[in-house]
Amino acid sequence: MNILHHKTDITAATIKWQKAGETVCLVPTMGSIHSGHLALIAKARQTASRVIVSIYVNPTQFGAGEDLDKYPRTLDSDCAAIEASGGCDAIYAPANMYDDGHATSIVPGGVANPMEGEARPHFFTGVATVVLKLFTHIPADFAIFGEKDFQQLAVIRQMVRDLDLTIQILAHPTIREADGLALSSRNHYLSPLIASWRHCSMLKCRQRPTRSIAARQLRRLWKQRETASPKLGFGRLIILTFAARMICRVAAPPPRIAEFLRPSGLGQHA
Repeated sequence: MNILHHKTDITAATIKWQKAGETVCLVPTMGSIHSGHLALIAKARQTASRVIVSIYVNPTQFGAGEDLDKYPRTLDSDCAAIEASGGCDAIYAPANMYDDGHATSIVPGGVANPMEGEARPHFFTGVATVVLKLFTHIPADFAIFGEKDFQQLAVIRQMVRDLDLTIQILAHPTIREADGLALSSRNHYLSPLIASWRHCSMLKCRQRPTRSIAARQLRRLWKQRETASPKLGFGRLIILTFAARMICRVAAPPPRIAEFLRPSGLGQHA
C-alpha cells in the first residue's frame, strides 16, 4: 500500500494502471477513518481494479470560527486502519492542495443553494473546488461518496454533469451506530449529546416511560441549545434538535419548545 504525497506521483500511478487496462476508484476523505469510510473503501474494491484513498483536511470548506484547527489529523492510524480492513492500492495524502497565489474556485449554484448552502455559504465552494482538484490529480474512472452527506453528493454530481467530467460518481448508503446515529469523524464532539440521545432511545423503547425524566432531559437539551447554538455547527445543532424530538415522543414539550422542534421551526429559530 503506497502512501503518496505529490500530485505528479499519484497522477502517474493512476495513468499507469489505466494504460494496463485497469479501472481506478477514488475514495475522497478528510481522514479520521472510521467504519463508514472503510465501507466506502470495501465498495470501491468491489467496483474497480485499483483503489485510491485520498486523505486531506481541506481548509477552504471551513469558515471563520469553525473547527479547522481541531479537526483530527491522524494519518498513521488512518493508514493502519485501512490496511487492517483489506487495504487499498495507494493513499494520496498531500500536504497542501493549494499553491501560493491560488485564486480560482468553483462556486456551485442549484442544489448547493438551500439548506447547508444557506447556513454555511462558503462550504460547497470549498468542497467543489477541492473535489475538482482531486479529480484532476487522480483521473479515476469512479469516485465514491457516502449518502450521509447527501446534499454534498448532489452538488458533486451536479458539478460532474455541468462541467462534462467523465468520472462516474457512486453513492454508498449511510453507515450508522446501533442506535441510528450516522458515523462521522466529528461524532467525538457530540459525546454529551450522544449520551442524552441514547437515553432518549431507551426511553422510547419502554412500554411506560417516565414522563418526568423525559421532561427533565428535554429542558436540559433546550437550555444547551439556547446557550450553545451560536457556537455549534449546523450539523451538531441538528443532532441536538433530533435528540430533543425523540424525547418529545414520551414527554409533551412546552409550546415554545414544540414550535422550535417542528420541522419548519428549525429553519426559523436556528
